[in-house]
Amino acid sequence: MVISGVASPSLIEIAQQTRIASGKLAILSTEDRNAALLTVAQALLTAKSEILAANEADLTAAEANNIAPALYARLKLGESKLEAAIAGVEDVAKLADPIGVAQINRELDEGLVLKRVTCPLGVLGIIFEARPEALIQITSLAIKSGNGVILKGGREAINSCKVLTKIICQALESTKVDPAAVQLLTTREEIKQLLDLDRYVDLIIPRGSNSFVQYVQDNTRIPVLGHADGICHLYLDKAAELNKAIAITVDAKTHYPAACNAIETLLVHRDIAAEFLPKIAQALLQEGVELRGDEATKKNIDVKLASEHDWKTEYSDLILAIKIVDSIDKAIAHINQYGSKHTDAIVTEDFATAEIFQNLVDAAGVYHNCSTRFADGFRYGFGAEVGISTQQMPPRGPVGLEGLVTYKYKVTGDGHIAATYTGANAKPFTHRDR
Repeated sequence: MVISGVASPSLIEIAQQTRIASGKLAILSTEDRNAALLTVAQALLTAKSEILAANEADLTAAEANNIAPALYARLKLGESKLEAAIAGVEDVAKLADPIGVAQINRELDEGLVLKRVTCPLGVLGIIFEARPEALIQITSLAIKSGNGVILKGGREAINSCKVLTKIICQALESTKVDPAAVQLLTTREEIKQLLDLDRYVDLIIPRGSNSFVQYVQDNTRIPVLGHADGICHLYLDKAAELNKAIAITVDAKTHYPAACNAIETLLVHRDIAAEFLPKIAQALLQEGVELRGDEATKKNIDVKLASEHDWKTEYSDLILAIKIVDSIDKAIAHINQYGSKHTDAIVTEDFATAEIFQNLVDAAGVYHNCSTRFADGFRYGFGAEVGISTQQMPPRGPVGLEGLVTYKYKVTGDGHIAATYTGANAKPFTHRDR
C-alpha cells in the first residue's frame, strides 16, 4: 500500500513495483487467485466496524464541506452496501477464470499449431469518484484477471480508501498474491503523474464527469476506457401498459437517483400523454421528484418549463425532465442527440416497436419493459465491475473480467519455416480447427 508523503517512493517506483507484482500474479493458478479473493473477503468482513468508522469520518468531513447530495449518497457506505460489496468479492471468486482461455486452436499444417490465448492486460490505473465500494470491486476484478492495479479515489473518500487498501494488502500477505499488486494514491497531483506512466501502466479507467474523462484522454498516451455521464432515457410508447410504465418510471428515477443508470429524461408518446402523465406525475411527486417539462407537457401537468440545458443534464438527484414526442422516430432521435450512450429503455407491449427501438438507439444498454437500474456488473452476473464504458468500441457497458484481459497468439512448430509455404512448389496450409 502507498500513502503519499515525504518518505513515500516515487510514483515511478510504485509503478515498477506494481508491474513486477502483476507479472507474478499473471502466472498464479486459478486456485491461488481465488483463494486470495476469499481471504480478502473474510478480512473485509472481520474489519467491518473499522471500515464503517472510516467512512463515517469521511461523511462528517463531507457534511462540513457542504458536499453535493448526489456525491454524499455515493460516498456513504453503510453496512448493507459494504456487505454487498464483500459478497461481490466472493462472487468474483466463483466466476470462470478469464486467463488462459484458448479462443482459437488451429492446425496451420501438420505439427504447426496456432493458439490465441487470453492473458492479463498488465497494470490498470483506476481513477474513481467518491464511492468506496468501487475500490473493493475493482481490486477483486484485478486480482481475478491477473492484473496489478493503481487506485486513485476521490478525496472525499480518503479515509475509507486508506483503510480498505490497508486491510486488502494485509490480507494478501498471507496469500500467494504479492500485496504490491494493489497500490493506492492519495493526492490530486499524482493523477497527472500517473497519466505520464505509459511505460508501466497499460490501461487507464477514469470514472467521473465528462469533463474529467476528457481531461484524462487529452493528457495521456495510455489507452483510456472512458465512463462519463449517465444521461439515461425512458420512452413510454403509445402501446405502453400504464401500471408497468408507472412502476418502471418510479424505479428508474428514485431507486437510487445518484447512480449513473438512473433516468434523467422521460419521453412520452403524444397519444397517451393526457392519460399517463397525471398518474405518473402523482407517483413521482409522492417520491419527492421535481418535474420539469416542455410546453406540451405543461398543458397536461403542472411542471417547471424545461430548457435546452435540461436535456443535456445528468441531475444525479430527484429531478426529472419530461418531453412529449409524436413518434418512436422522434424519441430515438432525441435519445441519440442528447444521450450519453449509457442505458436507455422503452415501455411498450408492441414487440415490433421495441425491436426497432433496441436496434436504433445508440447506447451500451437498450432495455425493453424494465428499469435502467439493471445496468450494473453485479446484476449482469459479472460479480462486480470496474465501471461502465460508454465508448463505441468494446468493452462496452458494465466492464467485468472480460474487459480486463487481452490475448496473445502462440504458435508451436517443429522446425517449420515460412519458405516451405511460398514459391512455385509451395506447400498448402491445412488451416484445420482443433
